Amino acid sequence: MTIAAEPEPAGRVLRRWRERRRLSQLELSIRAEISTRHLSFIETGRSRPTPEMILRLADQLDMPLRERNAALLAGGYAPRYPRSELGAPELAEVRAALRSVLTGHEPYPALVLNRWWELLDGNAAVPPLVEGAAAHLLEPPVNVLRLTLHPDGLARRIVNLAQWRAHLLGQLRRRADHLGDDRLAGLHEELLAYPGGLDHAVPAQRVVLPLRLRVEGGEAALFSVASRVETAADVTVEELTIETFYPADAATAELFRTRLS
Repeated sequence: MTIAAEPEPAGRVLRRWRERRRLSQLELSIRAEISTRHLSFIETGRSRPTPEMILRLADQLDMPLRERNAALLAGGYAPRYPRSELGAPELAEVRAALRSVLTGHEPYPALVLNRWWELLDGNAAVPPLVEGAAAHLLEPPVNVLRLTLHPDGLARRIVNLAQWRAHLLGQLRRRADHLGDDRLAGLHEELLAYPGGLDHAVPAQRVVLPLRLRVEGGEAALFSVASRVETAADVTVEELTIETFYPADAATAELFRTRLS
């Protein structure tokens, strides 16, 4: 006979997030402008928090909207934040803005990713970058980190693979820790096991670490800028990341202008 696990109470959820943020009860109570006694009662289940109190504490804990909804459900309340499909009519303006960024960034690559680094959209400069990657890595949903670091993906064409691996794996680990996301933690373990080594050094005379990639016609040096919608009130929108790549030298700029001309 299978015994269903009891749902985690809201107070325990909030305590776990407080500990993840390395805050004491005193620090969180000061930030949330409540007494330490009240917070202690909430965390131990002696006091049932209102939805407003859950959201107040969640805000001070910088909990993502997805996790705020989960905390509300744990407290017996309805989720507050919608989670729309990206293709839904209510996100038409968001899609238009994303497409404007993608096309406006050509001839350089730009991607739209979700919380787990899965590719949602990209501009015309992206397909040439992934030429030669194994077909199974290009089957939707395409995980960009897996595609980049897998031996049958872009890894064999990355000149500074050990440095780029260290950069991406560090970024992934930090996001997994910040979000408390087991799926991201599992992805980190998977990618860490791929060959390629780790080199945490930044090249001398560089202010950014470039991705150095062998492409048709030469070698491209690119650095990336990640952007997010900071005023999102929808889970899907909050979890979007726009990653735009820029040439790190004049030769790369000319290479991309030529490729898309």
